[in-house]
Amino acid sequence: IPEVAKSDSSILLVGETGTGKELVAKAIHAKSKRSYFPFIPINCGAIPDSLLESELFGHQKGAFTGATHSRKGFLEVVSGGTLFLDEIGEVSAKMQIDLLRVLEAKEITRIGNCHPIKVDFLLISATRQDLEQQIAAGNFREDFFYRINVITIQIPPLRDRKEDIPLLIAHFLEKYSQETTKRVDRVSRDTLERLTAYEWPGNVRELENLFERALIIDLEGP
Repeated sequence: IPEVAKSDSSILLVGETGTGKELVAKAIHAKSKRSYFPFIPINCGAIPDSLLESELFGHQKGAFTGATHSRKGFLEVVSGGTLFLDEIGEVSAKMQIDLLRVLEAKEITRIGNCHPIKVDFLLISATRQDLEQQIAAGNFREDFFYRINVITIQIPPLRDRKEDIPLLIAHFLEKYSQETTKRVDRVSRDTLERLTAYEWPGNVRELENLFERALIIDLEGP
């Protein structure tokens, strides 16, 4: 993370759901020269393609039904900072072409406008898919893949990096102790052994949910 944070090259984070890809993206942003500018995360799989275009590029007043005022898109707002596109494998072929053009020209055009706007941002993308397989199947553009994949970081599942579990436990205890105002400093040795032996199919997200739930249940108990 410290090494890639020195670069302005596009970064692709690859890993299973729940491995902490957005946390890695935030860490890269925090260590980069762009840390004083915005970090904007977008889940491409959660936004319909028609809406995603407006969210990214913005629009002019009257560009379409319901466009009662002009609006900046995230690509314009994030200029100077870092854009994190999660689930990049879910974007349509058209959106891949549009984003490729932005990355090459360093400019955007709002929907309903013809005047280009210069933008400057670091792109960090993330996926749980095998994009090379998607390319072979004709579902993902090869030219776009190479543009977003200048640097790749593979994020292993938690079951393959169990040495991180004690550190993550300490972090989540601190976080949720503050949120619930109940101070818990550590877990017992037996609990730690059980947590380390577990395979964590939900990865870091499952571990975090466990500690959040445990502290809430403890607080609401008799």
